Amino acid sequence: MPTGVAIRDVREQLFAAAERVLLRDGPSALTSRAVTTEAGCAKGVLHRHFTDFDDFLAELVRNRIVRVQLQSHELWESAGTGRVTARLAGALTEVFQTVAVALVGLITSRDVLRARLREGTPSGVPLLTEATAMIAGYLTAEQEYGRIAAEADVRVLAPTLVGAGHLLFADRHSGPPSEEEVAGVVSTVIAAVVRERS
Repeated sequence: MPTGVAIRDVREQLFAAAERVLLRDGPSALTSRAVTTEAGCAKGVLHRHFTDFDDFLAELVRNRIVRVQLQSHELWESAGTGRVTARLAGALTEVFQTVAVALVGLITSRDVLRARLREGTPSGVPLLTEATAMIAGYLTAEQEYGRIAAEADVRVLAPTLVGAGHLLFADRHSGPPSEEEVAGVVSTVIAAVVRERS
């Protein structure tokens, strides 16, 4: 991009470029040069907006975490409506069919990035922790509606669902799982505690 030409929403443009690189080539291919090349801008543009590349990556993950938190509110508000299995399967698909699986790989492979993200996510794996909180909040809300058994241990069910969802979507070469596969895993995990009528 020629100097002197303003880039609209440069941060979002760089985030989108990074996500495309992650999805196409995986975490090991994500470099500042790969991001700026994908975004069609000079390398210096990234460094004008972020302290360093790890600062950029931390903001990229935080941006995705905000999306999960927004998704959480929508899911929680849907409690008491629709099918519990379908709501959970849809939520897991929405989280993991995007760049989240690749971001988790990036987080676990970069110590400096993990350390920076500890400020907002003091325990667990950032992004997976927020997804688990989303599922736990929804299950708790469904307990209040009587659609999940009161004795169900949400603290166990939520990470089990998120872990299973992550594993289903982790194989980038075979393509994403079908809706039936995701729903089947969810049904199996919650079978003993779901109380909605067929």
